[in-house]
Parts: sequence; structure tokens; C-alpha cells
Amino acid sequence: MTFSSKPPDTPALAALSSAASRSVRSPLRMALALSMGAAVSLGITRFAYGLLLPPMRADLGWSYALAGGMNTANAFGYLMGALVMPALMRRVGPKRLLVWGAVLASIFMAASGFVEAAPALLLQRWLAGVASAWVFVAGGLLAARLGAEHPTRAGLLLGIYYGGTGFGILLSALLVPPVLHAAAGVPHGWAWAWWMLAAVSAVATMVLAVTVRALDRNTARRTTVPTNTAEVRVGPRPVPVRRFGWALGGYTFFGAGYIGYMTFVIALLREQGASAGGVTLFYSLLGVACVASSRLWAGLLDRYRDGRPQALLNTLLGIATLLPVLSTSWPVAVASGVLFGAVFLSVVASTTALVRHNLPEAQWATGISAFTIAFALGQIVGPTVAGWISDGSGGLARGLVVSAITLWIGAALASKQKPLAMPT
Repeated sequence: MTFSSKPPDTPALAALSSAASRSVRSPLRMALALSMGAAVSLGITRFAYGLLLPPMRADLGWSYALAGGMNTANAFGYLMGALVMPALMRRVGPKRLLVWGAVLASIFMAASGFVEAAPALLLQRWLAGVASAWVFVAGGLLAARLGAEHPTRAGLLLGIYYGGTGFGILLSALLVPPVLHAAAGVPHGWAWAWWMLAAVSAVATMVLAVTVRALDRNTARRTTVPTNTAEVRVGPRPVPVRRFGWALGGYTFFGAGYIGYMTFVIALLREQGASAGGVTLFYSLLGVACVASSRLWAGLLDRYRDGRPQALLNTLLGIATLLPVLSTSWPVAVASGVLFGAVFLSVVASTTALVRHNLPEAQWATGISAFTIAFALGQIVGPTVAGWISDGSGGLARGLVVSAITLWIGAALASKQKPLAMPT
């Protein structure tokens, strides 16, 4: 596959980017625009599947193991995308990769609505995972660089970028249930939801294309920040990835634990008698909490250079995961969703902050890619294992218990991570 040196060029984009370039100097607006990458790559491509799992499983006769396997396939694709990231960024640069990855993710999601066979759906989820890794890592790198230009607000800017996942979750919560209801009498009506999600992603991709064009115009006026593909070169010193071992281990367990909740919590709420409106409210509040988390944990990410932020956040996430198991009360379920949403993306932001605090900028791309690979490895294991356990006598509740324990193991590992000595 080859990439053009520029994002898609249309008169509409030219007009929009002219307006965007006038406001690009606002770091908050830029982080918000970049957050559409997180909205596409995780909020829609990954997490909207949790809303589609119950109708797809009922229609296609899946076991919970196969249902979880769909997200495992997505995570395999995410891993493959992360592995080729350094080479792709050297060749085309993070800005172009951000846009083209979003284009491909939208196409692959739309394709999921045209097939019913499990192997074909697994392939589509795998391809969407590859593209979403490109979007998420490239956007994270650009957000980290934006934070370097505004160090007093670096944690907030990173949080805003990753909080964009919440926008994707919120849009999915508001749009998927009405589409499923409207298509209730149509064979494989869930396909219409995939097409709607692909259309939303296409709109977000337009925003990213405008943002990249505006960034190119803005950075062309600065001599201190290179804008060509050479900006991703790794410095002469090797990246000390092994010295991030405890944090990488904790992040792997985070990937395995959190994805079990995001894959199966809607199915659990359905089993506990939640209405369609209740599910919409739950998922919407989770998404809003994701967006709000950018400010909630900004100080924590700015203050510490070690693994304490990741450890604290993983601990809270385990509590949120266990709450709907301990009680079937609706207020407890809502509290679980709000707490989970307020925390889980800040775990992702904490690893980017750890890289930013401990490595020179020339090595950020490699450091972020290393954590993305660890994240993907955990996500490969998590959904299938949680699904396999949920098929047993304990049901979905037992699967979430295992997810909570996994998150607490991740917290224990991350707590051992020490700061790295910055190179001189």
C-alpha cells in the first residue's frame, strides 16, 4: 500500500483549512481537533462494538468466546499496525499517517456491514485494528509534541487528545441504539449501525484532514520544528525500552483487563434487565466522563516521572470493573460506568506522559510504539479469555472479576517503575 504525500485535497478542505489555520495557534483547539483521531481509532472503531455485540450474537448464534474473539482480532490488527509504525512514520510522517489511517478505518468499518460469516467479520475487525493503531499512535505523537510546545499544559493537552475517545463513545451511545431500533425488522439490522458508524468516522476524518493542512501551514512558518517525514528519526542513542519494563508490564495487564469490561459490560447490563434507554444513558455517561478526565488527571500526569500515575489509575479501574458484579443496583452500574470512563483513557495518557518525561523528543515515536505494542498484546488476550470464562458457570460476572484482578496486577507492576535518567 502506498501513501500520497498529502491528505485528500478538495476545495472544501481548502476552505475549511484556511479557517482552521487562523485558530491553530490555540493549543486547546488543536488538541481538541486531534482528539478526533482517538474518537475514530478507539471510541468508534473499537468500543462501539460493545453496543453491537448483543444483537450480533443473538442474530448470528455466537458464543461469548467468539464474540470476544472479534475484539481479539481487532487487537491483533492493532498489534500489527503498531509493529510497522516506526517504519511508516519514517516514510510518510505522523500527520499523513493520521489522516490515511482514519480513511482506511472508516472503510473497513463500513465493510463490516456487508458480511455475516464469522471469518469475514474477523478479517474486517483485524483490518480496522491495523488502521486504528496508525491513527491512535500518530495522533498521540502529535499531541505529545503539542504538549512540548506548551509544557505548563502538557498533561491537559494529552488528556484532551485521549479524551477524544469519549466523544466517539458518546456518539456511539446516542446513535447506535436508535439505528438498531429502526432496523429491528430488517434482516441483519445491525449492519446499518456499522454503516452509520463509518459515516461518523468519515466526518471525523475530514476534521483531521483539515487539522493536518492547518498544521502544515502553521509549522511551515517556524524554523525550529521540522515538517517533513524526517521529523520521526530516532536519535543516535538507543531507546532504553527495557528500562520501562515495569510500566510496559503494567500496561499489558491494563490492556487485558480493561477490554474485558468494554467488550462485555453492555451484555451484562442487558442480562441484569437494563432497558435500551438505560444502556444509552450508561454508555453516554461513560463517554462524557472520558472527555472530562482530561482535566481531572492533568496535574497527576504533569507531576510524576515514574509509574505512580499508571498504578493509581489501574487500581481505580479495577474497582470500577468490579462494581456491577458486586451489585445489580442501577445506581451502582452508573457509578461504575462514570468511574471507568473518568479513568481508563488517562491510563493511556499516562504512558505517553511517561515517555515524554523520560526520553528526548527524537525518541518519542519509538517509546510510544513500544507501549502501544504492550497495549495490543494485552488486548489480544483479554476479550477471548473473558469470553471463555463468561461461557462457563459463572457467566459474565465471573469474567469481569477476572478483568478486575488483571487490572490490579497491572497496578502492582506499574508501581515499581522508576524515572529514567535523561540523557545528557
